[in-house]
Amino acid sequence: MTKTVNGAFTEFNKESVNLDPDRTKKAIKSRDWLINQLKGLPNKVDNFPALYEGMSIKFGSFARKTKIRPLDDIDLILTFKATGSTYRTHTYGQNYSLIAPKSATDLRKLCNDDSTINSIKVVNKIVSSLDQIEHYKSAETHRRQEAATLQLNSYEWNFDIVPAFYTDTGYYLIPDGNGEWKATDPRIDQNRATSINQKHDGKILQLIRTIKYWNDYAKMPIVPSYLLENIVLNYFDSKDEIAGYIDYNIKYFWNHLKTAIYKSVNDPKGFQSDLNYLSYADRVKISEKAENTYDKACEAYEAEMTEENQEKAINKWRTIFGDSFPKYE
Repeated sequence: MTKTVNGAFTEFNKESVNLDPDRTKKAIKSRDWLINQLKGLPNKVDNFPALYEGMSIKFGSFARKTKIRPLDDIDLILTFKATGSTYRTHTYGQNYSLIAPKSATDLRKLCNDDSTINSIKVVNKIVSSLDQIEHYKSAETHRRQEAATLQLNSYEWNFDIVPAFYTDTGYYLIPDGNGEWKATDPRIDQNRATSINQKHDGKILQLIRTIKYWNDYAKMPIVPSYLLENIVLNYFDSKDEIAGYIDYNIKYFWNHLKTAIYKSVNDPKGFQSDLNYLSYADRVKISEKAENTYDKACEAYEAEMTEENQEKAINKWRTIFGDSFPKYE
């Protein structure tokens, strides 16, 4: 029985927004099993380059616990030993080349004629090797941009496996989708999300997930997931404290978003100058939707707190989130 706004949000997040706990446990078990299998590929596949032990990592929204339903993909970084390779920076963060020495015989087989390691060839090497994992012999595999994608028949999620090299300056080089390499460090994103979530007593990850649901549901241009996460994190990191109720916090975030969407959003890792590459026309539509949603949320909050009419408030929230938001009953 849903009688309060707070109860409605709790049910909504549990049943429609957050990943199902049982499927999450199964996905984690499946992911960890795959990681162990990937570690064995150098011993199973001819000329499969050696891996850098302990440096392959989990990343993406599933790892950060900001993934919402459906659980459709899980991201992994598979880190190779450089084996004496060196890298050249062309554009910091955005464009690098990796040069393999003659002694790195397995890596040399994945090089261009000028001895630079071709990231597409590395991804394709992973793709062609995945059928050596017994459990996934019948799975569909292919390259998708910078990742080797493993599409499973037994589960609803795919694995995106991204090859990487770890640099002496402490970040990862991953494929740029065009044969060369770009920089990243998912650990920074993970630590930042965890830190801001802890600062606000564990409320932020749920806020991110609920706002992501709205982003997908609202009739407006989609804000890219990673950009939206950073806008949310920037806003709540600027607060010394926040309210104890999700409806209050999310209401004021929409008021913030209507102006924030026009502004630059710095990459917390420092590899991109601006994460906000939305067109001006899209920014206008998102701002208008955020303002409209804020107005509706204010009406819902007024109905709840001033009029003490929980049914009216819940119905107003349903105009924001749709029929998946529980009815008053």
